[in-house]
Amino acid sequence: MSDFDAIDSLLDAVGPQAELPPCHVRRELREGAGLSKAQVARALGVSPSTLSGWENGRDPAGEVRTKYAYLLDGLNAKLTTETETTTAEPAEEGPVASGTAAAVASPPSTEPGQDEDEVELLAVSEPCVLCGRPARQRVAGFAQHLDPSGCQAAPAQTPKSSPTAPSARAQVPRTARPPRPAGGKDTARRGRAFQEPSGPADLIHEAVHAALAEHQGDVEAASAVLLKRAIPDAMRLLDETRKGARYDVIAHPWIPDILKKQTSRGADQIWEARPKWTRTELPPGKHEVTALDINGAYLSALKTHLPLGQLEHSTGFAHDRRRAGVHLITPPAWEHDAVLPNPIGQRDEPGPLWVTEPTLRLLLRLSGPKHRLCEPPEIHESYTSGATENLLEKFRIALKDARDTAIADGDGLTLEYVKAMYSKFVSTMGESNYNRELYRPDWMHIIRSQAFANLWMKALKAHDASLTVVRAMGTDELHVIGDWRRVFPEGRGVTEVKVKDTYTAGIGTGAGMGEEQ
Repeated sequence: MSDFDAIDSLLDAVGPQAELPPCHVRRELREGAGLSKAQVARALGVSPSTLSGWENGRDPAGEVRTKYAYLLDGLNAKLTTETETTTAEPAEEGPVASGTAAAVASPPSTEPGQDEDEVELLAVSEPCVLCGRPARQRVAGFAQHLDPSGCQAAPAQTPKSSPTAPSARAQVPRTARPPRPAGGKDTARRGRAFQEPSGPADLIHEAVHAALAEHQGDVEAASAVLLKRAIPDAMRLLDETRKGARYDVIAHPWIPDILKKQTSRGADQIWEARPKWTRTELPPGKHEVTALDINGAYLSALKTHLPLGQLEHSTGFAHDRRRAGVHLITPPAWEHDAVLPNPIGQRDEPGPLWVTEPTLRLLLRLSGPKHRLCEPPEIHESYTSGATENLLEKFRIALKDARDTAIADGDGLTLEYVKAMYSKFVSTMGESNYNRELYRPDWMHIIRSQAFANLWMKALKAHDASLTVVRAMGTDELHVIGDWRRVFPEGRGVTEVKVKDTYTAGIGTGAGMGEEQ
């Protein structure tokens, strides 16, 4: 009988009495037991980001809810027993502090002034054992911040024991995060504790090696397994790269109706400005056209301004560069379609439309004093949140480094796996049956629009360098006439381009844009 079968049998016997405690208690029980999100998530068969959602307002459903409730009930019983054993010893007098796992989950103390979790408020601040900054609480004899955010403003230091620590019951208070190891890169990180020993790049390499080992070196079979696991593995990598972050990601915020599909198979109201443009007239004569392939377009687009929290509505013409989201605009007239694609893509209907942050910023940039290619767009209303361009930067770098290493080593298996991770990660942020852990259609649209905007800027760079831009398609296809190597470096890196095709076009090869392979 498996562990889960044994749990199910036990739960069937006790009936429907296992209920989930409030969200903050769930986290306190886990941290009180010294368990990391990754450890609990693995035991339950979910990702750490899913567990984070359960500790921040969402509830699981089905079988996993029952397992989670059983785990929390067991932690509560274990910590309560531990507390009762401890409180049998003499304890210092002090006011009872609420908000700890034992204070919520255990019966109140029968002796006035005795706290079940040995929390006391200090009249004079003492250095926190985790960060060294003044703290007004002492837990199990150790001065510390009960709210982990109190430690985020200070650099991590080697933990120091309080001189008033009264007993050898626990070297680390169970309501505190364990000290980080002295030295090394992780000591400068803030926020999450209980960090796993492996880094982001190790997760990718370990997954590839494990798949090859499982299938006795059969690359094709290993590839099928890795591609199938690309989405959950990408979410695990995201969790790993988010360790130490200064802010939490809201994975399932409220979404305005414009970001919801109008029908089950339809689309929402966001226009991504996907380019699909071909030059109508070429200079006289025959020309050799080079079709350039832009490497890692979606990977590069992960560096974009993403809203951190729930989108908030606003009206007016001003654009706040500290925020990001989607905007209802009337786009400016575009008078350069003969030589450059329209920045908003090929659109049949005139009038206002909802665009993403990258599209709006591109239009504002092109209307500025450096380019003066159009008038500024007219902004009618927006849904935005405070934003950062570096939200997924560690995630992007981990994937880029793994991609670069795979290319250098001739490792096609890892290369395809990494490509599947970032491409499927982007495509499943919206309403998807394959990724229910991160529902951010606004992010999906913004990242894809950033890829389109990046391609458009490469077309402008080619045009400004006196190359003839012939075609711009999707995220990664740019056709030009001229010596493109003096403009774009050639290679397979994400900052380089490679040749996809060459053909002849112009008079004598057909009507205008005829091709001769």
